[in-house]
Amino acid sequence: MKEEVCVSESKHVVAAEKGDKTGVSRRTFLKGLGAIGPGTIFFSAGIARQAKGQYGPTYTDGLSAEQLTAMYTDMLKIRLWESKIKDLILTGGFRGVAHLYVGQEAIAVGVCNALRKDDYIASNHRGHGHLIAKGGDLGLMLAEITHKATGYCKGYGGSLHITDMSLGILGMDGIVGTAHLFGAGAAYGIKVKGTDQVAVSFGGDGSLQNSFFSSAANAAAAWKLPWIGVIENNAFQIWVRSSDVYGIQDLARRADGYGIEGRVVDGNDVLSVYNVAKYAAEKARAGGGPTIIECKTYRWYDHYGAGGAKRGVDGAFRLGYRSDRELRDWMAKDPIPRFRKFLVNEKVMTEQRADEIVAEVTQAVEDAVAFAKAQPVPKPEDGLLNVFAEGAVPLHKS
Repeated sequence: MKEEVCVSESKHVVAAEKGDKTGVSRRTFLKGLGAIGPGTIFFSAGIARQAKGQYGPTYTDGLSAEQLTAMYTDMLKIRLWESKIKDLILTGGFRGVAHLYVGQEAIAVGVCNALRKDDYIASNHRGHGHLIAKGGDLGLMLAEITHKATGYCKGYGGSLHITDMSLGILGMDGIVGTAHLFGAGAAYGIKVKGTDQVAVSFGGDGSLQNSFFSSAANAAAAWKLPWIGVIENNAFQIWVRSSDVYGIQDLARRADGYGIEGRVVDGNDVLSVYNVAKYAAEKARAGGGPTIIECKTYRWYDHYGAGGAKRGVDGAFRLGYRSDRELRDWMAKDPIPRFRKFLVNEKVMTEQRADEIVAEVTQAVEDAVAFAKAQPVPKPEDGLLNVFAEGAVPLHKS
């Protein structure tokens, strides 16, 4: 049975952009509405269920100040690192393709913070945020996507194929939907080994359109695999609006057809995402099978590259297939200042400390750029390494 999550805004969240210090605590506001956790209220068949304890513990209440601060820091890492990539594209300091994750940071951070280091994630073409949230190194990632010999995959993978098995990162993939199949495959391996790990796959709203998702969901349901399929519904499949090609508003309803529990969450609320992902992970560890989570969000930039973007300016405008007003509306729901305001109101951090974190992350991104720039490029003969034989294969003159 599908459970939908509807996020209600409190006064201080709405006032975040204005710097308004008034308003009630978000947690107090939501508890008054019968929410089970910060930012989440559950519905079934359109009828609100007000019993707070009905769906188990409120996981977000168990997060320490250090954990909450780390989540804010990770969101900033994704935002500032991706924004730097955009600026590098615009200034000619980047070769290759990059699909920017800006605007969706709350999803990667919320999900990955609900996981353990030994859990697996399978990512998609818009996956840098997932890797950073799982603990990926900013410098090694930048070295990889700028095709340096010391990058994560020695320059072989580029932006679309970064992998780090030590962190449970099975890799990004440029083929839409395959991450779900990889995630379900990893979940099957977990089942065979008998461990209590979980496997998560990330895909956009278009990732449900092919057989990869169907095969993954069917197998996960039939064998009760510890798989969590995360659908990042950012409103567009390349340049086509999702609502033009789907007859349903909530894509998590697809879960019903496979006998899987589906949930819908505000993808711009990191605590809502964390709460649902933590629930799904604990359910999977206990043998409860898979969950599909749809996160409603919006991408700030074009499908790939930096069309319509400017250096030092957030967002890509005048793209033609969407209105600038729509983009500005979603930018006003920016998950990062929204979370920062919450943390300040909850006295987890001060405005001064939040500013210090921004400065620290900004420097970390600049250090990553300097590191990647100083790294050597692969040698021509390295193109024959790791292909069919171990070691280098002598080049032959034609």
